[in-house]
Amino acid sequence: MNTVFLSIGTNIGQREENIAAAIMEIEAGAGHVRAMSGVYETEPWEMNTAASFLNMAVKIETLLSPHSLLETLLDIETRMGRMRHGQGYFPRIIDIDILFFDNQIINDKHLTVPHPLISYRRFVLEPLACIAPLFIHPVIGKPVKSLLESCTDKHAVRKTGITL
Repeated sequence: MNTVFLSIGTNIGQREENIAAAIMEIEAGAGHVRAMSGVYETEPWEMNTAASFLNMAVKIETLLSPHSLLETLLDIETRMGRMRHGQGYFPRIIDIDILFFDNQIINDKHLTVPHPLISYRRFVLEPLACIAPLFIHPVIGKPVKSLLESCTDKHAVRKTGITL
């Protein structure tokens, strides 16, 4: 069984429902959800849009390989209506990123794990630190809570009262 941490985000449509639907789809096709952070309202990162995001982190256990999991998550995004617009960051109905896959380090043309921008994104680190504060980043060698403490991202990240 593999332990995986995912980041889920949305800033289009019924955001709460989008996240809830993504979690149900992950549970049905990717792996058993073992932990979920709270839901955070976050300022868009590197994106010119006024629409704020809802973000959260989840921990799953899966029998899938990293590449099979990626394919499954991309399929979930597509079925939920995610449109890809090429390079850059755009508003999205759903975004599911693999943050960590066990302690594996993968860097090929299809997948990079750990996600290369974790340590730069407060909207990822805040929820991740709720469910995995002591998980050691296998490349950087520091726990998630230390990455959060040293993160220089100034974008607003606020915990909501939303429960799923």
